[in-house]
Amino acid sequence: MNLIIDIGNTRTKFSVFNHGEEMISVPVDEFLPSHIDVLLKEHPSLEKVILSTVKDYSPELKKQLQQKFKRFIELDAGTLLPVENCYQTKETLGKDRIAAAVGALHLYPNRNVLVIDAGTAITYDLVNENGQYMGGNISPGLDMRFKALNQFTGRLPLVEKKDFGKLFGKTTEEAIRAGVQHGVVFEVDKAIDTFKEFYKNLNVIITGGDANFFDKKLKNSFFVHFNLIAIGLNRILEHNGET
Repeated sequence: MNLIIDIGNTRTKFSVFNHGEEMISVPVDEFLPSHIDVLLKEHPSLEKVILSTVKDYSPELKKQLQQKFKRFIELDAGTLLPVENCYQTKETLGKDRIAAAVGALHLYPNRNVLVIDAGTAITYDLVNENGQYMGGNISPGLDMRFKALNQFTGRLPLVEKKDFGKLFGKTTEEAIRAGVQHGVVFEVDKAIDTFKEFYKNLNVIITGGDANFFDKKLKNSFFVHFNLIAIGLNRILEHNGET
């Protein structure tokens, strides 16, 4: 059994996998050393752990993970991957991006796959049919766009996303919501169209906290996989046990 720990910009999630199947997935404010003892008591077959983080975490947590598991991997630019990484600046590549790419390859082998992670930022990452991670794009996420309009102007209010079916707004709040939300939909649809021009039979996966926002809004078809990064991290952990 494997423990997957994903420490992101705005949330932390841990998952337990057994023979490639996700058994549990739990969001927490912070993954603490005390969580380890609880997990090992509930799942005594846990032996391997992988940690992916975009920020610093406690040295004590790392020490406990190293001591209490037979294999501990902290994902970095030197970690062996089950995908050919064609990114030129591997040390700057977001761990969530490469993990999602590996997850996409695992779910759709020998296919061209575009992964769209709609979170703090919106990232677009491509895995081709030859099992190569080619790179991608980074764009501001929904909340970041709302905050930017508020912080970088003198009078525009801070607006939050919510369902909005009108073409344009008749108040300032509605105009901001229409501009940001329609703008994101237009961007994502156009991005998918453009990738499809170059990569045929393209599968599209949307993941991340805002994935549900795109339900019934895009003209392009897509699959939603909220646990895509965890699937990728688990695959990376297994791959390092195979080599």
